[in-house]
Amino acid sequence: MILSCSNIDKTFVDNHVIKNASFHIEDYEKAAIVGINGTGKSTLLKMITGSLTADSGLVTFAKGKNWGYLAQHQAVDSENTIFDELLTVKQEVLELEASMRQTEADMKNTSGDELESLLKKYAALTHRFEDINGYAYKSEITGILKGLGFDEEDFTKKVATLSGGQKTRVALGKLLLQKPDLIMLDEPTNHLDLNSIAWLETYLLNYKGAVIIVSHDRYFLDKIATKIIEIDNGVVSSFHGNYSDYAVQKEHLRTEQMNAYLNQQREIKHQEEVIDKLRQFNREKSIKRAESREKMLNKIERLEKPVEVKADMKLTLTPHKTSGNDVMQIQGLSKSFDNQQLFENVSFEIKRGEHVAIIGDNGTGKTTLLKIINEVIAPDSGTIRLGANVEIGYYDQEHHVLHMEKTLFEEISDDYPYLTNTEIRNTLAAFLFTGEDVFKKISSLSGGERGRVSLAKLMLSEANFLILDEPTNHLDITSKEILETALNAYEGTVLYVSHDRYFINKTASRILELTHQEFVNYIGNYDYYLEKKDLLTPVSDAPAAQTAEPSAQKLDWKQQKESQALARKKENDLKKCEARIEALESKGNALDEEMAKPENATNVSRLQELAKEKEKVEAELEELYAKWEELSE
Repeated sequence: MILSCSNIDKTFVDNHVIKNASFHIEDYEKAAIVGINGTGKSTLLKMITGSLTADSGLVTFAKGKNWGYLAQHQAVDSENTIFDELLTVKQEVLELEASMRQTEADMKNTSGDELESLLKKYAALTHRFEDINGYAYKSEITGILKGLGFDEEDFTKKVATLSGGQKTRVALGKLLLQKPDLIMLDEPTNHLDLNSIAWLETYLLNYKGAVIIVSHDRYFLDKIATKIIEIDNGVVSSFHGNYSDYAVQKEHLRTEQMNAYLNQQREIKHQEEVIDKLRQFNREKSIKRAESREKMLNKIERLEKPVEVKADMKLTLTPHKTSGNDVMQIQGLSKSFDNQQLFENVSFEIKRGEHVAIIGDNGTGKTTLLKIINEVIAPDSGTIRLGANVEIGYYDQEHHVLHMEKTLFEEISDDYPYLTNTEIRNTLAAFLFTGEDVFKKISSLSGGERGRVSLAKLMLSEANFLILDEPTNHLDITSKEILETALNAYEGTVLYVSHDRYFINKTASRILELTHQEFVNYIGNYDYYLEKKDLLTPVSDAPAAQTAEPSAQKLDWKQQKESQALARKKENDLKKCEARIEALESKGNALDEEMAKPENATNVSRLQELAKEKEKVEAELEELYAKWEELSE
């Protein structure tokens, strides 16, 4: 065991955040802390690291074990370059290397006992240098920086010039290089693109130490976690397995708790009815029995009704009217910034009812595309044509659609003046803004709260074409699940940018990957994308290299659907063929047995009849064997 937390308790004013929590982390265990926003996940990590003092309880690390911690926001201010900043972690390696070079120089000018002494020193230095992987430290740093999404040309950038997200990635790189016995990470995937997240997953899976992660990235938690530590209304509970295992266990536990509560309520009601009836008899014995039952009823430890967390926020997305079948057609779209080409001559279309996810590395132009569609910025070339009756609802990750100077109430009432005060308050209450909250200014809200206001406006828009830019950013897992349910029930069309692979898996019917300035089309969710990534080709109509059959290399979404339908038909035909072969082989065996019977062996006419039937079976089998071979190709 590397970490033990015993009876940890923390209260802020009147908010009892952590209630008498106890859990432990074993060597090499990968644990995740989950819970809705504001439950105290980061608080718990800070108490473990000692940066925040618990009101009571004990945090104990195993003797001789060290730990490293990455907070959500890192103030890494340094005049070092990115590479040199990571190099500071390798101070021992650098000092050893300097000592080795100096010892090599000294050995050239000495002899005898002094040389013998230097040789021993040099042997000890090189042995230690090998132990700490000194010969590979530069490639190790390069590998981590590239894995975290930095290109080699970024290595020489000054840390002081980086964005907050880039500084957090530098801090994460330094922590991974330190290789502590226990790594603690608070939302490590927030500033990573899909490739970097996949790299970090592999790194942590193979990490020779323990890991504690706070994250809302369920796909990430499914890959990494072997234990889930849940904070629910201050109560801390442990579950074995990854996030999906936890979700099943949690639902089962919630069902059991609800059943126990309902059974107790039924029993209480039954006892109260019996007590009332006994009192109505108005006999001495019956009254005494009623009093006795009442005493027993009062001694029962009443179960609290389990809170249904998903019932708090209510999101229903309903189009005001139905759009035409052709929702949007993009032809020859191009965009560049400062001589950097984001995408060129891109063409694709979106049909009614599709849920299309745009994925790709950071900086490739995904958000730019959405802004072009919404006429926030202009393209360099190309056209965008919307279909009949298409009404767009836009969710902007930077919340430019919100007015920072307005209150929540004004934000809704100004955009939807036909709503009554009660309707506005009810709408905001559905997104957890009640009482005086409605008079808060948008500028004072957190990222998650602004996201909820944007979702409220999206719901009120009654649009039939939703365009969403990172809609799950700042949302906790429960809020993400509510949004997923709403989108899956939505009858309109959806186009969104997201790094949330679990969300994509749940809601996308099609994926467009922006890579090498082109869009590659995948008809399916994220798991399908991973499976088919190397097989499908760009949907862009940009000129390709001269080939004999260019159309065969650039399948549009209709052709892909037809191709997949054909593959499914072949699979069904193969199964039918195998079933028919099995039936005919059984029939052939039965005919052989019939012909072998003594009564048939001497009956020429019966024998000829059986032989003809067997001949037909054999002929059909020959055809089926050939067909099976063809279908199996």
